[in-house]
Formats: sequence, structure tokens, C-alpha cells
Amino acid sequence: MRRHLPLLPLAALLAALLGLAPHAPEARAAARATGDQPYASYWHPNTLLNWDPATDPDARFNRSRVPLRPRVSDPALKANANARAGEGKIASLVSFGPTSNNPSQGSTDPHYYAFGHWQYIDKLVFWGGSASEGLILAPNATVIDAAHRNGVKVYGTVFFPPTAYGGQIQWVRDFTKKTGSTYPVADKLAQVARHYGFDGWFINQETAGGDAALATELRNVMRHARSLGPVEFMWYDAMTESGAVSWQDALTSANDSFLQEGERRTSDSMFLDFGWSSSGLDSSRTLARSLGRSEYELYSGIDTEANGYHTSVPWSSVFPAGQPHVTSLGIYRPEWTFTSSANRADSHAREARYWDGANGDPSDTTTTSAWKGLAHYVPESSPVTAKPFVTSFGAGQGDFFHSGGVRVASTGWNNLSLQDVPPTYRWLVSSTGSRLTPSIDFTDAYEGGSSLRLTGTLDAVNTVRLYQTKLPVAADTKLSVVVKTPTAGPTRLKAAVSFTDAPTAFTTLDLGSTGTAGWERKTLDLSAFSGRTIAQIGLQAAGSEAAYDVKVGQIAVYDGAVDTAAAPTAVTVLGTTDVSPTRKSLRLSWTASAAGSVHHYEVYRRNTDGTRTFLGATPNDALFVPRLDRVGTETTTTLDVEAVSTEYGRSPAATTTVGWSGATGSNLALNRPATASGQCNSTETPAKAVNGSVSGGNGDKWCTTTTAKWLEVDLGAVRTLDRLVVKHAAAGGESASWNTRDFTLKVRGSTADPWTTAATVTGNTAATTTHPVSTTARYVRLEITRPTQTTDPAARVYEMEAWGS
Repeated sequence: MRRHLPLLPLAALLAALLGLAPHAPEARAAARATGDQPYASYWHPNTLLNWDPATDPDARFNRSRVPLRPRVSDPALKANANARAGEGKIASLVSFGPTSNNPSQGSTDPHYYAFGHWQYIDKLVFWGGSASEGLILAPNATVIDAAHRNGVKVYGTVFFPPTAYGGQIQWVRDFTKKTGSTYPVADKLAQVARHYGFDGWFINQETAGGDAALATELRNVMRHARSLGPVEFMWYDAMTESGAVSWQDALTSANDSFLQEGERRTSDSMFLDFGWSSSGLDSSRTLARSLGRSEYELYSGIDTEANGYHTSVPWSSVFPAGQPHVTSLGIYRPEWTFTSSANRADSHAREARYWDGANGDPSDTTTTSAWKGLAHYVPESSPVTAKPFVTSFGAGQGDFFHSGGVRVASTGWNNLSLQDVPPTYRWLVSSTGSRLTPSIDFTDAYEGGSSLRLTGTLDAVNTVRLYQTKLPVAADTKLSVVVKTPTAGPTRLKAAVSFTDAPTAFTTLDLGSTGTAGWERKTLDLSAFSGRTIAQIGLQAAGSEAAYDVKVGQIAVYDGAVDTAAAPTAVTVLGTTDVSPTRKSLRLSWTASAAGSVHHYEVYRRNTDGTRTFLGATPNDALFVPRLDRVGTETTTTLDVEAVSTEYGRSPAATTTVGWSGATGSNLALNRPATASGQCNSTETPAKAVNGSVSGGNGDKWCTTTTAKWLEVDLGAVRTLDRLVVKHAAAGGESASWNTRDFTLKVRGSTADPWTTAATVTGNTAATTTHPVSTTARYVRLEITRPTQTTDPAARVYEMEAWGS
């Protein structure tokens, strides 16, 4: 963007300036085809044309499974009297990491920008892109999941940089190339958005050298992609209709065709560059209306990357006091609250100041500072519009992980897919005496890595408004609250609910006392309110206590008994990477639960003492496990995968095992006699699949095109096996599209015995697959039912290994 370009790593910046070739996606895929870290997808226009989710080993890890939630925003319940409902919205352009280094599903680093004020934004742009890494960046799954859970749309970024930063006008021409009646890159943009489950694209074209014809084709690309299905576009005010890069800082006759051209809708919104003026926004509003478009589809940009809430903004030009908003607001890089902070507490304090205002109270934004907080202008929206509603006040990061109040992991993590819907109001506390202080507490949790904590001097009734909702009450509806007090005794706490027929009047239900100093669940019957609709959920503390300290681990509203989902099935280790002899990373997949509504799946390792250690979680059907540690001399580790329902009931566990390299000897198939159903030529023999090498070129493999495809090795005697390994086409340097897709591994002790299935794999994309077993056998057989990701009929196997003793 003008004046403030994306922050690039030094190596990426040098590559951009020197015009180094971008990384080929095939090379990236080969490098991560086993058990390595998957990342968000990024491309140049021509490499995007080669993208296929069936052959991209990272694609399944980047899919969001959380649909976009509808939201409610009752003007009667807005926190701030100055905020204007139904007018200007907020779009947020956020960089969560470097273009080529955005983990798909979180990581083990708890120091992360876990944004928690979704209630004020309408769209989030996953900002990134660079000449050296890739111009087109798709959002990762965790950001999509969190945004959609909060009713916020997510856009990927298409960034054509200035020529000074490596931009090439040919890339824009590649982007707009037409074949027949279609635009191939536009087709791919729509496919990526549909496959990964996000909502659209932000187009930032700042490369000089274009002309009017190229500008026309850019508009055609957006219109074509929009015609293919539900994919939206936000256009950045840089390139004009003449093809020149000339920032207008407004909607003008020079750029309005990128929003609307006659009867044709080009984009869904426009981000106006940062130099706007009051008169420019007034004229933009008038022009938008004349085009049949809302002025609130224009997002007037502010740049807070460098100075955060110290940024000078002419607020009265876009949000004039006491008058209708002129346009919406586009915020560039609000993650300043995180990048400028000293620690997590400082980051949260800065975010509260940025969004809620100087007083930590969105209803009171009084301050001598020009930056009043976004809550001063825009009312809160809430996605809590259907049952069940469950929150454990999870922030999407933590220093440990709890399940049902029990610590199941003691290491740090971040994963926005596990972030609960944050409280609508941060914080609204009314009291005639001292006010309690609510906070998100990272020292304790019931589920995940955080909880809600209420502390302070309790000397009067304190009502804490938490969530705006729209939840109908049935005859069997329940409200449960999990609480913890320092010692057994009175909680002095009540659940507080209001209803849509009197949304500001709270009804309270006493939570009583605790019998221990641990987490306790209090379940309240709401049947007396059947037929009404809950408008707000909060808490009310009353009594007298000099040092009040109560933690709330969960609030849930649901009907009947707590539902569970069916267990997942077919848990498969897609691949492993040995980090050290006692540590590995791995990729898992499973078949989603056949029945029940699943919030997410949790993965654990079983320990010898009967406990379990949490390894990760996702709403998806595949998970990258960044760290699995070997305990003692164990030869295999058993993994459990269980479904957690939307009401937080837990399914039985589905299991698989992972073997440890070097745990029980060597590769017993090495140079043993091998036979097969056939071979492609005289050099690609079965013996090549057991010669211990994958580096001898295309001829260093077994290949066959026979109808029935099988490879068999004789170990010479019955041996104890702990894992079988198959190295497919990409392990030898060939295309990942030729990796074996569907196959079965079988074993038997003698030729008189029937074959026993050791592993069945469908949908594999990895170059190397590891299959833990615990068996004895002399003969090992690979049977291939689908040899490639495409229609190519040839099976290609570079090695088949049988590890054991």
C-alpha cells in the first residue's frame, strides 16, 4: 500500500529487489510431504494455475470447517451511546506472519496475535504477499475458523507490489490472461476460496506500467470470479481506469468502475487510500449513491502499523459526532497492539485501549486523547444466535491445556480454531459501590488455556454484562456455569439473563456455594422462561468480601441432556518426520464423525501410567502434530482422536499407533527377494524398491501398469515388525501427482497362511508414508488400487521398507 509496504524478512526483501525466481509449489510440496509443518498457501499467478488440492499435501490442513455465523446487533443494547447502528462498518487488514511462514493450524508458540475484538469488525483481510514469496496469499484455517465463529468474513490478499519492491507488470498480465470465455486465474481464485472456506479477495494492484486495457481486464477478472459462486472482492484505491497507479483517496470518476460500472457490479467494496479528506469522503458518498451503491461499501483507510492508537486520524470526517457516518472504516495493521507490546498482558492492555477506549469500558470512552476507541463509533455485533452456546473463555492461546479442569498438556500453544466467542462487552460492570475487575485469566482454565476471573472489593451488587444473544428458551433449556472459588464456600455469584421483551432488565439465578476449591458445575433450569428469547447473558455478584476472587470456567446454554457425537474413524498417520531420535512431528487424518454435531477433534497420546497428554485439536479432519516425544524406550506410541460436540460431550476415542525409528532394529526388507505383478521396463524392477535408495533418478524405482498392481518382499524368516514404510513418486523427485493414492499393506507368516491387512490407506498425497504395526510376518505385500492422484495408470514405488527385528 502507498507509503507503508508490507514488512518483509530481509531475505525476502533482497530477493524481491534482485528479482529472484519464486519458490516452485512442487518444491514446497515435496519438502513438506511427510510429517512436516503445513503452511498457508501462496502463489504467483502462473503457479496458482497448477494448484490442485488433490496433489497439494498442505491443502487439507488449510480447510476451514466453521461456517459463517449470522450476527445480531440490538441498538437497545449497544454499549456506547455515541455508536451508530446500521451505518459504517470496519474492515481490518492484518498480517499474522510472513507470507511463506503462516502455519496452517497454529503452533507451539503462545506468543501470538490472538485477536479478541471480533464484535467490532465486519471483514478481516489476511494481509501479505511479496515479489519473492508469492503475490496471492490464502488465509490459514485458524483465522477463518475464528472469524466465521464470530460472524466475520475473511478475505485473502492479491498484492502486486510497486516496481521498487520487485513488482512486474507481466504478473498483472498473467493474472488477467483470458482463455476462450474464461479467465483461468479467476477460476482458481474462486476454487481456492470455496475449497478452503473463506469469503473473498482483497486486490491491491500497485505495479506501474499498465494501461486502460489491462485495467478493464482486471475488472473483468473480478466480475468473472464473482459469477462462479459466493466469492467477494474488495478493491484497493491505487490503479485507476487509465491503467496508471494514482491513488485517489476517494471514490472518483477515475476509479469508480472498479466498484460499479453501469449496471455491472465489479467489486463488493473499496478500500480508500489513507490521504482522504472531509470533502473527498463527502463526494465519495454522493458518487456511491449515484451508482446505486451504499457509502458504507467504501472503507476509508487508516494506517496504524507504526503508531497504533497514537495515529492521527481525522475522525470527524468519517464518523462525525451526532451525524450519520460518511463511510465505513478500513484499518491497516491493527496488530500493532501485539507487535509493539512487551508481553501478553501488555498486548491485551493495548488491544483494550485500541478497541474499547482509555477506560477499559466501551460505555465510557471519555478521554483527552483523540483516539476514543472503536467502540465509540461502532456498536457491538454478536454471533450468539443459536443453541447450543458454550464458552470457556478460551483466547486461542495458552501456556498449558486443560480438559474438564484437568491439565493434559504443560506446554504453550496458539490455535485460533479453538478460540471461543469472546465476550461482547469488554468490560461492562455496573455497581453502586466498588466495581469488580473482570479479566481473561491465563493461570487457570476449565477447557483450553484460559478462563474468566472476577476480582476486587465486593461491597455492593455488581452486574457484569458479558454476551448479547438471541437464544430461544424451550421447556428443556438449561444454563450451566462452571465456577471455582479459592476455598469451599459461597460464590456470592448469580447468573444474569435478560430477555428480548425487556432486554435491559436482568433476571438472576443463584449459583450457591462450592463444596471444594476445584471446578464445579452449577446447572440451572430455564423452563420457567420457555417461549422467551435470551437477549443478554451476564453475571451478578452481591455481598461483602474484601478480596473477592472467583473464576468462571464455562458458561453454556443448551437443550436437554449434553449431546455427544460419534467417534471419528479411520485414523491414519499420513507421514512423520524425525526431529531427533526421541522426538518427531507428524500429520494425521481421520474420517469425520458420522453422527452428531462436532465442535472440534482433540488428539492425545496415551501414557504408560494411564494418563493422556494433549497434542492438538482442530475442527478439521486432519491435524499437524508439531511435537510427539518418545517416553523411555517405547517402540510405539498410541494416539487417541476424540470428537468434542458443540455441547462439549466427548465421543469414544479412535486410535492409531506411531512407531519410533531405531526402536526395534533395522529395515528387514533391504535387498531381500522381491516380486511384483509386473514392471514398466527392464530397469524398473521389484528389486529397485528394496535397494535402500531413492536418489538414483527415475529408474531407481519399481513401476508397473498392470491391471492388478502388487509388490511383495520375502524377509527370509518370520520377523517382528513395528512399522512399514512406503516411499512414493515424490520421494524420488518425481511429481507429487504420481504419489500412490489408495493402497493396502498385508502380511503373512508363510505361503500357506492367508494375507492379513496391516494398513489400508485412501486419499494419500504424501511422498513417504509410515504405517505403525505390531505383528510378526515373513512376507509383506503392497497392493495398489489407485496408483496416482490423476488418471495416470502407472504405480511408482521407490522403496518399501519393513522395520523390526
